[in-house]
Amino acid sequence: MHNLAESASSSLKMETHSSRINYIVIMELLWIGTAYLFSLIVSRLYFPPLVGYLIAGYVLHIAGVQASEILTHIADIGIQLLLFTVGLKLKLRSLLRREVLSVGGLHLLIVTVISALAFLGLGGRVAGGLVLGVSLAFSSTILAVKILEDNGELSSMYGRDVLSILILQDIVAIALLAFANNNQPTPWAFCLLLIPFLRPVVYRLLNASHDDELKLLLGISLALAGGVLAQNVGISSDIGALLMGVALAGHPNINDLSDKLWGLKGTFLVAFFLQIGLTDLPGYNEVLQALALLAVLPLQGMIFFILFLFVGLRARTAFVSSLALMTYSEFALITSKTVVDAQLLPPVWESIIGLSVALSLAAAALLNNFSHNLYALLETLLVRFERKVEHPDRLPVSIGGAEWLVVGMGRTGVSAYLTFNQQDKRVLGLDADPIVLENLRAEGRRVFYGDADDTALWENLPLTKIRGIIMTMPEFGVRSSSIAQLKIRGFTGRIGTVCFHPDEEQELYRLGANFVIHPFIEAGKQLAEQMLESRNQVSL
Repeated sequence: MHNLAESASSSLKMETHSSRINYIVIMELLWIGTAYLFSLIVSRLYFPPLVGYLIAGYVLHIAGVQASEILTHIADIGIQLLLFTVGLKLKLRSLLRREVLSVGGLHLLIVTVISALAFLGLGGRVAGGLVLGVSLAFSSTILAVKILEDNGELSSMYGRDVLSILILQDIVAIALLAFANNNQPTPWAFCLLLIPFLRPVVYRLLNASHDDELKLLLGISLALAGGVLAQNVGISSDIGALLMGVALAGHPNINDLSDKLWGLKGTFLVAFFLQIGLTDLPGYNEVLQALALLAVLPLQGMIFFILFLFVGLRARTAFVSSLALMTYSEFALITSKTVVDAQLLPPVWESIIGLSVALSLAAAALLNNFSHNLYALLETLLVRFERKVEHPDRLPVSIGGAEWLVVGMGRTGVSAYLTFNQQDKRVLGLDADPIVLENLRAEGRRVFYGDADDTALWENLPLTKIRGIIMTMPEFGVRSSSIAQLKIRGFTGRIGTVCFHPDEEQELYRLGANFVIHPFIEAGKQLAEQMLESRNQVSL
C-alpha cells in the first residue's frame, strides 16, 4: 500500500508539473501571438511595432490575462541586454561634455520642481511628490536607444548627447530609488566601479570566441553577470549590465557583438512593453489625469530644446535631441510603486503613471519616426532661436580645394578616401560621429562634421566645385534622401553609393545615382578575379 501511495503521489506530481509546463507554453504563445498581431496592425498604420506591444498588453489585461513572474523575468533580461549593448558603445568622456552636464542637470532640476509642486497641489505628501517629480523628469532609455539604433543614429553627435544624458539620469535614478526604498547600497557597491577594469579579461574572452554562437553566449553571460553582481550589492541590475558593457567598449569587434545581440534583446523587450498594459487598467478619472500628464509632456521637450540652444547647439540638433528625450521613463513605473507602497502618495497614482508612461512611449515612438520631416516643416521658425555662437555641431560652409566628397567614414568610406588620396585627388571626408572624426583627424585625415540627413548640409556646401560624391552610410533612407536633396539642388557631378539589398539598387538609380555597388557581391567578384589571375601567373 505504501508503494502504491508513493507511486500515485509521484504520478500526481508529474501530471501537475506537466500541466504547469503546458500552461506556461500556452501563455507564452498567447503573449507572443497577441503582440505580433497588434504590432502587425499598427505597422500598417505607420506606427512603430512597440505601439502594438503596448496595445496588446492592455487587450490581454481586459481579457483577464495577468502579468506573471516569467514575463517579468524575460522583461528584466531584455532591459539588461539593452543596457549592456549601450555600454558597448559608451565613451565615458562623453558624460563630461558641457551640453550633457548642463542640459541634463538643469532639466532634472526644472522638471523636478514643476512636477513636485503639481503633485503637492493635488494633495500628495512632500516626499512622495518630490520622488515622483524627479522620476517624471527622466526620459525612456529603452525607447530612445531603440529608436536611435533603428535609425542608425546612435553614434551621431545628437545620438551620443541623448545617450549620455540618459546615462546621467540613470545615475541619479540609483540614488533616488535608494531614497524611496529607504534602503542603502552595501559598502561593496563601490566595487562595481571596478568592473570596467576587467577589460583585459573580457577582451581575451571575446578574442577566444571565434564562433558566432560563442560571441552571442559571451555577451549574454556578461550582461547577466553584471546584473547579478549589482543586485548583490544593493544596486539595480541594469547598472551592472551597463558597466559590464563599458568593460568591453572599444574592442575592434564590438559592433559585430552588438549586431548579434540586437535581435535577441529586441525580442526580450517585447515582454517589457507587454508588462505595462498587463499591470493595471485605469478607470475614467485615472485616464483623464494620465491624459493631463501627457498634455504637459511637450513642456519637457521645450525645456530640453531651450537648454540645448543655450549651450550653443544648432536648432536641428536641439530639436531632434529634444524629441528623442520627450517621453516619460519606464523608471517612473518603479518609483510610483515604491512611493505608493511607502504610503507617500495614494495608490491610484500607480495606474495613472502606468498609463502616462504607455501613452508617452506610443506618442514619442510615432513622432521620432518623423523627426526629420517635422523639423523640415518647422525649420524656418526654429532657426530664429539659434544663438550666434560657434556651434559644436557646425556644418562646413567651405571645403577648400576639395573636388571629391566621401560621406560616411566607416571602413568603406575610409577605403574610398585613401584611394582618392593615393591618386593625389583633393578629397574631403564627412561623418556625423564625433569620435570617428577625432580619431581620423589624429591620423591626419581631412574630415569635417556633416550629417547627411540634415538638409542644411547640402544647402551650405558649394556643390558647383564638387566633381563627385561617394555615400557609404549604412541606412538606405539616408542615402536615398541625400541623393534626392542633391538632385533638387541641381548637382551635376557623379554620385556613387552602396546598396545591401536588391530592391534598393533600382530606387537609388531612379533617384539619380550614377553607379551603385553591392559590397558583398563585389567582394566575391574580386576574390574570384584575383584567384584566376594568380593561377594564370603560376601557369606562365
